[in-house]
Amino acid sequence: MKYWNRVDWYNGGMEHTARHLLYARFWVQFLYNIGLVPKKEMIWTRVSHGMVLGSNNEKMSKSKGNVINPDDIVNEYGADTLRLYEMFQDAPWSTDSLRGCKRFIDKVIRLKNKVVDGDNYSKKLEPIIHKTIKKVQNDLTKMAYNTAVSALMILANSFDAEDKITKEDYHLLLTLL
Repeated sequence: MKYWNRVDWYNGGMEHTARHLLYARFWVQFLYNIGLVPKKEMIWTRVSHGMVLGSNNEKMSKSKGNVINPDDIVNEYGADTLRLYEMFQDAPWSTDSLRGCKRFIDKVIRLKNKVVDGDNYSKKLEPIIHKTIKKVQNDLTKMAYNTAVSALMILANSFDAEDKITKEDYHLLLTLL
């Protein structure tokens, strides 16, 4: 620990949380208490990412026979839809929710038809644009992808309610997405 310092970022699955707490944290704190390591914690930031659950609310696994083949999803709905859907972790698999993600992607693509020249944000949309930028930035920092996507859906709905949006409005939506 003196030479390498601490681990900056440890990203592990939910199944590893118990082992991490037991082995990594317990032993490092024990070693710290007896004076063998210089720091009480060995990891700066630890994140447990979710897992994909089957429609029966159980962990997806081949042995349970509830695995969804991602290639099939990509072929039917597209890779962007699957990526977006995966941002909503720790929820049981839902084809309806997947279709909702596809409708959102389709809406974002259709918004291109409303784009007019303009290097600035539309005045009417500026408040929600700035609110969305702040929300997405904060959520990405916290790895709260589901709420970041939700904010983008709200922004896209606001854009869709308008007769036209500027190139800058649309560019922002695509950049955040």
